Amino acid sequence: MENTLKKMKTIDGAFGEGGGQVLRSSLTLSMITKTPIELINIRAKRSKPGLMRQHLTAIEAAKTICNAEVVGANLGAETIQFYPGEIQAGNYDFSIGTAGSTVLVCQTILLALAYAPDHSRVRFEGGTHNGLSPSLCFFEQSYLPVLRQMGLTCDLDVGMTPFVN
Repeated sequence: MENTLKKMKTIDGAFGEGGGQVLRSSLTLSMITKTPIELINIRAKRSKPGLMRQHLTAIEAAKTICNAEVVGANLGAETIQFYPGEIQAGNYDFSIGTAGSTVLVCQTILLALAYAPDHSRVRFEGGTHNGLSPSLCFFEQSYLPVLRQMGLTCDLDVGMTPFVN
């Protein structure tokens, strides 16, 4: 694997509430610190443990923005390895493929993109108001203002595509 300078850290996804937050935070910190990680027991305390679509999208987004190598990222997987590369600015497009939380996927990569050498634009497709996750309203009215106070420039443009049946 490309990133062999730092020793791989093993992170137990069953820690704390045992949901997807351990996965998302671990990916963010791995990208920022360029530390390879192995996540075990992913979402172990959920009724359906392992990776769901939105978690796979978060992993894919993290992989894409830092040219990472990923081992084991499959639907239902409870263990993955993530070898981050350099964080790259760019125009990115991520679709969950379900109504899974776009806010949680965004939170996975947003702070890492702050370390990119230039500005980025990211488009998400998926859910905005999901149970067990922060809503887009919370993200826009609470989370982003705190990041702005910390010096991060981030704008949100909500574009809705009408569904026609």
